[in-house]
Amino acid sequence: MSITITSTTIDISPAIRERIESRFEKLSRRQVDLITPHVIINKEGLKHQVEATVGVRHDTLFAKAEDDNLYAAIKDLGQKLERQLNRYADKPVAKRAQAGQPIGPSDVDDSHLDAEIDDEEESTFS
Repeated sequence: MSITITSTTIDISPAIRERIESRFEKLSRRQVDLITPHVIINKEGLKHQVEATVGVRHDTLFAKAEDDNLYAAIKDLGQKLERQLNRYADKPVAKRAQAGQPIGPSDVDDSHLDAEIDDEEESTFS
């Protein structure tokens, strides 16, 4: 998987690249195709900001994390993306569970029951 990592304020060292790639390896275990992951690293004051945009089929995941420690921000970013990816991957299962729910009383077509009741009432009065 090819991850695009950009930064205008700090140099991307091999250790930073390795940490980001290891977090995305954890995401790829979910067996969802990650399309063009892009990570942006900025430093404002003492805080490091890490943003990621990842395309998945029919959707896009976005997460942003901020911390004094760059590696902690990368960890938080990975956790946020993992939660979003779990929700995305489990969405078809949740919809399938709703499909088996019983229908409510307003959804039942009971017009044929009214005709049977009218026939019974006529036969008792005759």
